[in-house]
Amino acid sequence: MSVTATKIDGANATVKATISAQMVEASIEKTAKNLGKTAKVDGFRKGKVPVATIKKLYGDKLVQEAEGEALRALLDEGIAKLGLSQKDLIGEPNVTKFEKQADGSIVTEIGIYTRPVIALGDYAALIPEVEKPKITKKAVQERIKELAQAQAPLVKIEEDRGVENGDSVVIDFEGFIDGEAFAGGKAEKFSLSVGSGQFIPGFEEQLLGLKMGEEKSIEVPFPADYQAKNLAGKLSTFKIKLHEIQTKEKVRVDQKLAEKMLPGVEGASVEMLNEKVEEQLASEELSKRYNDELKPSVMEKLVAHYTFDLPAFIVEQEMDNALNRKAQSMTADEIEAIKNDASKLKALRESFREEATKSVKATFIIDQLALAENIRVDMREVEQTIFYEAMQMGQDPQGTLDYYKNAGYLPAVQMAMVEDRLLSKLLDAKIKEVA
Repeated sequence: MSVTATKIDGANATVKATISAQMVEASIEKTAKNLGKTAKVDGFRKGKVPVATIKKLYGDKLVQEAEGEALRALLDEGIAKLGLSQKDLIGEPNVTKFEKQADGSIVTEIGIYTRPVIALGDYAALIPEVEKPKITKKAVQERIKELAQAQAPLVKIEEDRGVENGDSVVIDFEGFIDGEAFAGGKAEKFSLSVGSGQFIPGFEEQLLGLKMGEEKSIEVPFPADYQAKNLAGKLSTFKIKLHEIQTKEKVRVDQKLAEKMLPGVEGASVEMLNEKVEEQLASEELSKRYNDELKPSVMEKLVAHYTFDLPAFIVEQEMDNALNRKAQSMTADEIEAIKNDASKLKALRESFREEATKSVKATFIIDQLALAENIRVDMREVEQTIFYEAMQMGQDPQGTLDYYKNAGYLPAVQMAMVEDRLLSKLLDAKIKEVA
């Protein structure tokens, strides 16, 4: 068997060979003899089954094993001729030609792919300088008051005034439709933050101006898409009695507040609180700039800067993924149209090549830079992140995690986390103080 190995570029190669009929037959003969020593066949003693009988019983399977063995042999020889090893390969070899000839030989061609080698160079020079956000004293004070106010207790107002937006009220209410009370429409001494949107639209607005001790009847239509179908779209009447109007207790920014907001910090002071909040505001502003502007632009710059060959099959896979995503947003008529026109389907798939190439290129760049910067995210951290975020959003955390696992999304989430952490580190290194 004569093997020809050709390196197409830095990430793709082909191995070609013609497997002779004699080679396949010799492999079949060898396998049949070995099988004959262990096979249990009625009418024959163990280890004494004739080769001809084994071939008759396992003919197709023997041929498949022989052909597979020949492919593995030519692949090993081709890899050696290319000066590669198994650890240099990425993905599975792709048999692009397997044509059986009249004389029993087989003409074969196998595509093999290697991980791109990227000369990173001085990649830090590609990262722009980042001005450290300048946080004003006014912004710090407003944030401190906002945080303190959120923790402040509610107190009953003493002044004679009506309900204002942002107040908390204590009310009795009962709802009716067509004069009949409906289930779940009644409560006593219910605490409601006016303007929170906790109740159906139009309810809270009609509490404005109401004074303590007053009663009022209001009409409110239930939304057409309300979850309780027996109420959806119907006009309701609510009888309301206002017991109390409450507001957040005014807070003072002093030593006591600093100690409360900096638990466990020895010697907590207003000055330390100011510094901590200033750091938090700066971090928030940086994070917003990173995500909205800097990270996308840095990624584009890296992709444009580096030139290297990509494994063809990965680009093709990414194109297929893009095509599948597109299909999910297409109408039945649109899908039917491209199903019946191969040229349209091919053109649509080809339209994703440029973006697919950029996406694959970005993935390899991130991978190499993460290695250079010693950034790793293990799968346990990925799962913990998904679990925690689902819990924060009020979703079923285990159910969400299982969905990501079953859908095969965990590697994509892992790569996104690596990318985010890498770009943050590179940008953080370029932060400079504003004069």
